[in-house]
Amino acid sequence: MQEEWDIASPGVLQLPSGRLVRGRALRAPLPESPLPEFGVYLQGRPLVAIDWDSRWVRWPDFRVPSDPQGAYDTLYEAWVRAGRQRVEVACTGGRGRTGTALACLAVLDGVPAKEAVAFVRRHYHPRAVETPWQRRFVARFLSLG
Repeated sequence: MQEEWDIASPGVLQLPSGRLVRGRALRAPLPESPLPEFGVYLQGRPLVAIDWDSRWVRWPDFRVPSDPQGAYDTLYEAWVRAGRQRVEVACTGGRGRTGTALACLAVLDGVPAKEAVAFVRRHYHPRAVETPWQRRFVARFLSLG
């Protein structure tokens, strides 16, 4: 059986379906745990090469994705893969963009859009999803699909 994220590890969010996704800050060292098998990186610019399958979403700090449809497609892929692989989502600080993406994954997992930000703040980080437009992006996320 595939080794999963440890639910007790910092940044690991368990979605209602049981899928585990790790959120993290790229400015912090890589946690001592199994490496991701798939990563979604939310940055204004692409990351340097990493050793696992990944997608870059152009997402400026404190904003929403530059390509909302592309972000939807990438997050949907992450949600599907989280059912069978270790998936992480990360941005520089690990709160605003990462929290927004995690809230979108929660919506895909069945959490009502108007409850998704509170879900992520309760189970991931109390200051996740930092701006009104990020909250609005979560609220409208399913309309992109």
